[in-house]
Parts: sequence; C-alpha cells; structure tokens
Amino acid sequence: MSIQTYIDSIPAAYQADFKQLMQVIQSNIPSGFEETESYGMIGYVVPHSIYPDGYHCTPKLPLPFLNIACQKNFIAVYHMGIYSDEKLLNWFMEEFPKHSSKKLDMGKSCIRFKHGHPIPFDLIGQLAQKMTVQDWIERYEKMYKRK
Repeated sequence: MSIQTYIDSIPAAYQADFKQLMQVIQSNIPSGFEETESYGMIGYVVPHSIYPDGYHCTPKLPLPFLNIACQKNFIAVYHMGIYSDEKLLNWFMEEFPKHSSKKLDMGKSCIRFKHGHPIPFDLIGQLAQKMTVQDWIERYEKMYKRK
C-alpha cells in the first residue's frame, strides 16, 4: 500500500487531523529518517542506506522508529523512543497536561488521540525532534539488537 492509498482510506472526517499530524512530523523529525509505508501505517524509519542491518526481527525491513495510524476510534502515534527511553517517556508525560485538557491515553509506545479530541500538534512536533537517527540506532543496538 502506498502512503497516498493509506491517506485516501482514512474517513474524510479524520483526514485533516491526520494530514496535519503528518505535516508536523515531517517538519520536525530529524534528517535521516525516511517516510514510508510500514506495518500497514505511515512510518518513519532508518533506511537501509543508513542502517544496513535493518530491523532485527525482519532484517529486510528498515529499522522502524515512529508510526502513525488512523484506527476505528482514534489516531495513534507509535514512538519507539518513548518505549525505550524512560527519560523521554517521563518528559512526555509531564508535558502532555500543559498541551491538552484531555487525559493522556497511551500504551508502551502508543499515544492515542480519540476522534473528535484535539491533538496537541506542537507537543508531537517537540517529541519528533527529541531523538536523532544516530540516537535511535545507538539506543536500539544497546537494548534490542540480538547479539
């Protein structure tokens, strides 16, 4: 599936928020990450040209970092930095109430924004800036890569 096909499949009522989320990430994510279709979502990955080893579970895939998806009841941001870096997770949890009056709804790496609730785009932009490609590769190799 192409990125445009994915966007076209999103219900019209949610496309504006989703497109704005994509634009915020594109404008803020450090250079080196590549936007692609990843796991049936829009993904921002470390391409094989930078990290030839790829993802340890499936080396033919580039190293995933951040994904966004429009689900039935919410828009989701999946951020591996939050999953792998407690300091970054704590920063995000402390900042969230400053940017949203809604309760934070998240799992280990997934931040969910219910349809109809405002997305704190400025906070997501800040989050996207927090980890460079090199930071992610170093953290990934330290924590996830099988030896």
